Amino acid sequence: MASGSKKAVYAAIFGNLAIAVTKSVAAAATGSSAMLSEGIHSLVDTGNGGLLLLGLSLSSRPADAMHPFGYGKELYFWTLVVAILIFALGGGVSAYEGVMHLLHPAPPADPTWNYIVLGFAFVFEGTAFTIALREFLKTRDKSRSLLEEIKHSKDPTTFTVLFEDSAAMLGLVVAFAGIWLGHLLDNPYLDGVASIIIGLILAGVAVMLARESKGLLVGEGADPKTLASVRALAEADPGVERVNYPLTMHFGPQTVLLAMDIQFDQELSAQEVEATIDRVEKSVRAKHPEIRHIYLEAESLTKKTRSEQIANS
Repeated sequence: MASGSKKAVYAAIFGNLAIAVTKSVAAAATGSSAMLSEGIHSLVDTGNGGLLLLGLSLSSRPADAMHPFGYGKELYFWTLVVAILIFALGGGVSAYEGVMHLLHPAPPADPTWNYIVLGFAFVFEGTAFTIALREFLKTRDKSRSLLEEIKHSKDPTTFTVLFEDSAAMLGLVVAFAGIWLGHLLDNPYLDGVASIIIGLILAGVAVMLARESKGLLVGEGADPKTLASVRALAEADPGVERVNYPLTMHFGPQTVLLAMDIQFDQELSAQEVEATIDRVEKSVRAKHPEIRHIYLEAESLTKKTRSEQIANS
């Protein structure tokens, strides 16, 4: 997913940078609060793209003595930072601009340039959104809906771009409505109301993104289908009698830790147990290459033997 994630992020950065410049020029020329909010939004999204690229770069560092499982969670941390910035700078500043426009309304100016910029912006944002969606769907589980796939995704980079671009296109619609209705009804307050609504949209997206990032940063396990598959693979081995519930944790989109307690066949020798462990590890890694760290623990045979001796005495 790394190359696909970077492609989506680069598309978002270049699109947002071009849009931010044109929106800011249009806002300066027309005095539109909604257009200024949209310019701030695009500028924040540009910076957020840079932070996502930073997270991708830092998360790809190899494991070392201080971080034996690698730096994969760097990506989750920087995604959380992006969510905070969207809330504070995007949502907060847009809402502030809207309130100030309501307190000090200015007569609507000629909106022609605003319409032109909004049209180009929608094309650019739509292109970036399409690229991000296509990259996200490449690894999608067909049995899940798009929202379910976002919830289960362990790669926050692409769905962050999806969230941002979705909010951007919705914000463009709101900005257009505010500017058009304000000019049509000769009501300067509608432009400020549109700016506040854009701020609320960004705040809502930031909360959803922060929630997803928090779960990944705290430590989410693999999905139930993967856990069931791992257990079935282990129990299919002739040397395994029983497998307790596998424990997993994501240290990155493609780095998973697996710990599993196994009851081996009591007739196996030490060498046969070792061979069984090797077979189980190979079968799990063959089907689930993202599980890079596997720790198998043999359930105590001594305790079970002692219990049987007590029962028979």
